[in-house]
Amino acid sequence: MTGAQIIFLVVALFTLGSALMVVTSRNLVHAALWLVSTLFGVAVIYALLNANFIAVVQVVVYIGAIAILFIFAVMLTRRDMRDTGPQMNKSWWAGALVAVLTFAGLASLLSGWSGFSKTAADLPAGFDAISLLGEALVSPEAYVLPFEVASVLLLAALVGAVYVAFNPSKK
Repeated sequence: MTGAQIIFLVVALFTLGSALMVVTSRNLVHAALWLVSTLFGVAVIYALLNANFIAVVQVVVYIGAIAILFIFAVMLTRRDMRDTGPQMNKSWWAGALVAVLTFAGLASLLSGWSGFSKTAADLPAGFDAISLLGEALVSPEAYVLPFEVASVLLLAALVGAVYVAFNPSKK
């Protein structure tokens, strides 16, 4: 086993452990902080795959903007940070069963895939992934429509967050 594979396994286990802590943490702020560590683990995996631009975007956009915005929104809008309700509903086993079945289905689909034993070909000389990505994001034939739809969705989420922050529900 090479050093890169060992680092990958350690980072993958850290990322999976952090993701497990996101969904099992009882405190919402702690869950958000575990989400930050999970997203950082994903950024490290991108860096190990030589996708440096995507790793930087992961850190800047997801950790630097979305996760921190989520933490601030939780801290500013919640009045009582103590946990008062039950942590699981009565049908928790159904969700666990669906998760296990989904994992088993994915494992059986990927068990016969030959891509695990192959290595990727080297990129040709002069290949500029960032300029190709930029052209794809603004090209009408490529991803300009999904890119604009995502920006409108984020704007709607921002407007909704501001509305909720200034107009708390009356109980």
